[in-house]
Amino acid sequence: MTKSDGIPRALTEHPSRAIAVQLPLALRPYARSLLRWRPGCTVDLLRDGDEAFPAMLAAIAAAKTTIDFETYILASDVVGDRFKAALVERARAGVKVRLVYDAIGSFGIGAVWLHELRDAGVEIATWNPIALWRRRFWMRHRDHRKILVVDHAIAFTGGINISRDYVSVAAGGSGWHDMHCRVRGPIVLDLARMFRRTWLTAGGTSYRAPPPPDRAEGVGGTSYVRLLDNTRRRSRATVRRAYLHVIKTARSSVLLQNAYFLPDLGLRRALVKAVKRGADVRVVVPGRSDVKLVEWATLYVTRRLASRGVKVLRWRGPMMHAKSATVDGVWSTIGSYNFDAQSRFKNLEVTVEILDPATGTTLMEMFERDVENCEPYDEHSWHHLSWWRKALAWGAYRLRRWL
Repeated sequence: MTKSDGIPRALTEHPSRAIAVQLPLALRPYARSLLRWRPGCTVDLLRDGDEAFPAMLAAIAAAKTTIDFETYILASDVVGDRFKAALVERARAGVKVRLVYDAIGSFGIGAVWLHELRDAGVEIATWNPIALWRRRFWMRHRDHRKILVVDHAIAFTGGINISRDYVSVAAGGSGWHDMHCRVRGPIVLDLARMFRRTWLTAGGTSYRAPPPPDRAEGVGGTSYVRLLDNTRRRSRATVRRAYLHVIKTARSSVLLQNAYFLPDLGLRRALVKAVKRGADVRVVVPGRSDVKLVEWATLYVTRRLASRGVKVLRWRGPMMHAKSATVDGVWSTIGSYNFDAQSRFKNLEVTVEILDPATGTTLMEMFERDVENCEPYDEHSWHHLSWWRKALAWGAYRLRRWL
């Protein structure tokens, strides 16, 4: 059995057969591939933890058969306690509950806290446990995905971790801004199968695979949704290629929000060319990042983009952690993928592409709302920075391959 990145091939096979979908002509230019699009799906956009957490907890509380839960950060704080209580209650009611969390992202979570879950019957697997003595231990190969699948009928994904950081300041949290989504339809089975592969790779007990998504019926939704999977080495660039394709396709607008925005040269050129074609290209990045080196490096790279016509907007207040985009109000994406080296080369990420003007319009409206909480950043802003901030930005940019 051959391996890729130390992961058995049997656990990294694509979740379903490659079957082309006949997309409407108006949507087809935005699809890099016609394979694995799931028609008839519904997508509900969820803004911040104040919307996402209640929706996720309600789905867990209504679970009848299975709950598959995967997260990068699982914090033993007030939010983590709510999810623990919900999972414990369902496990004791006979629902099969599986949980995967990342060892680094959830570093510091207590053994007693996890024991309460296991004692209730929750099965738990840890992705890439911290074990320096292991031959195949990679500190930087993290599970950055956020997936919740309930009864193979409803699923959630996006950028929100299980932490009070994503709760509004008024409700006692840190007020981080992020985007998540709730999906129904065949795409749910794609997410369920993605979870299963990660679960098995992390050492979880084997169980029967969910049915292939191409055999599932839609739920009457208007969205075509496609899951982007970067598990295997040769598919690491899948998300980047999707972004690159739609940016090159853009006719009227490219609206991006990205928490760790360090795009490579190819993506930067595509954004600048979109501006030259007359597209409205705007990028929202954090004004204050939780990773200072990335914040400084972003000052440098966005200054160069701004000088070429890309409108850069820096978020005011707490961390802007979203990873969402919409192009021409037709193609949209929500997920965990950042424009940095970690997402591109190292981490397991989850991203859904959405072809649906209704979803695109809603995301555009949310973007315009967010712009009101931003300040523009351009060449003039760069020149007003102190010399030492410019030096830090230049130096951090030189380290971008490790950020």
